[in-house]
Amino acid sequence: MAEFAFHHGGVSVPSLKDAIAWYGEVLGFAFEREFFIEREGAHAAFIRRGAMRFELFEVTGAAPLPEGRRSVSGDLKVHGNKHLGFRIADLDAFLAEMREKGVEIVLEVRKPFGSGCFIHDCFGNLIEFVEEPNDG
Repeated sequence: MAEFAFHHGGVSVPSLKDAIAWYGEVLGFAFEREFFIEREGAHAAFIRRGAMRFELFEVTGAAPLPEGRRSVSGDLKVHGNKHLGFRIADLDAFLAEMREKGVEIVLEVRKPFGSGCFIHDCFGNLIEFVEEPNDG
């Protein structure tokens, strides 16, 4: 089988400028580059944090995120990509930081095999953060 490795995840947003600012201020992603996808009429940008790369799209006339996709259980009932998940070392410290920044925490889960949370970005997209028992 051909070798491959994860390169990036992506999300469509109503405002590229606001998304770049939010992901930078809240999650520490740095702007990498912006470009235009003419065929789709999409303004896009890559943001990066260490080796993680994330692609943001702003497309004129795109449909808004459906209300059901804003909740974890509702989103699981719709086929397609669900969310991005990131590993964190300390869930409690992460939650405290997110609360301090005014981020909406959608769900907290604490299980023997690992704990985590889901938050909303500035447009309601779900993002998961996981603390595994062996993380530190």
